[in-house]
Amino acid sequence: MEITGGCFCRAVRYRCTSEPITTRVCWCRLCQYLGAGSGTVNVCFAADSVTVEGVTKDYSNVADSGNIMHRRFCPTCGTPLFSSAEARPHLVFVRAGTLDDPEIAKPAMTIWTAAAPSWACFDTGLPSVAGQAAPAAPAASR
Repeated sequence: MEITGGCFCRAVRYRCTSEPITTRVCWCRLCQYLGAGSGTVNVCFAADSVTVEGVTKDYSNVADSGNIMHRRFCPTCGTPLFSSAEARPHLVFVRAGTLDDPEIAKPAMTIWTAAAPSWACFDTGLPSVAGQAAPAAPAASR
């Protein structure tokens, strides 16, 4: 399996060689900034299955969950591409809008609903949690 995607200007391209672990819609306040007011749709992959061509810029901060997050984006066009938590370096989340085939990104749940604005639209067919969900995958054995 090969899943591909990239940024708006095509300066950054990526390839994922594993199946997605899960896809979540996130309404945390930080994702609302990244999503221009909406939540973000994030596809989780094993980090070692993702290769990136092109230069990305990294912005790190502490998320609502308390995790130190690294968010990578294209420095040319500004497209948000990836996020990862220092607590789970074996996982990388890809922004669904950057996939060449966004049909791959069918969400399995909605998280951080308590942080969403009153006008947010939720898929009532998906499980949801008010805050942080359990990790998408256990840490790899060392």
